[in-house]
Amino acid sequence: MDTGELVPPWLEPLLTTPFFNVCRIHADAARNECNMYCLDCNGDGAFCFYCRSSRHKDHQVIQIRRSSYHDVVRVSEIQKVLNISGVQTYVINSARVLFLNVRPQPKSGKGVAHICEICGRSLLDSFRFCSLGCKLERIKKNGDASFGLDGKNEAMRMEGVSSRTTEEELRESSTQDMYPVTPPPPPLNARRRKGIPHRAPFGS
Repeated sequence: MDTGELVPPWLEPLLTTPFFNVCRIHADAARNECNMYCLDCNGDGAFCFYCRSSRHKDHQVIQIRRSSYHDVVRVSEIQKVLNISGVQTYVINSARVLFLNVRPQPKSGKGVAHICEICGRSLLDSFRFCSLGCKLERIKKNGDASFGLDGKNEAMRMEGVSSRTTEEELRESSTQDMYPVTPPPPPLNARRRKGIPHRAPFGS
């Protein structure tokens, strides 16, 4: 099946690109993680903040982020160039994101209302896919979905919906999440035992 009109040419290379390696050119710089991808220089691979400034200044570039060691992209960036309807979105650090590829998981238990049509992963809302990779797989097999921007974008309608999820699963890997949590102070009305009570001696 010809998926040329349904899938942009840069999507498959994006989904197979390894991110967050140290840039060989700027290895000694502070922001040297390769977490950028250029849609115009398709197949050029991931690059860092400094490479973007020097080689991709006027290009369409998206930034990849991490959640629980998996690659995500912000909805506000990707929906400008891709129809992401049907893909589950999440809220991480007050930003709505979606996953690039399928994540390993145990089989869904009984009573799960929504599952990914490709990998069977449990979904939080009535979406069809857990990631861009699973939507791509569906297009290749059936052609009954599209990444073309001429279709309705479900993510835009879902922008105000807060997905139900655990903070632990969706914690983004960044320095602002690495501070330890301060334990709550003990309640004011808590009483300490002063020891074993003793009876007063009887008078003679």
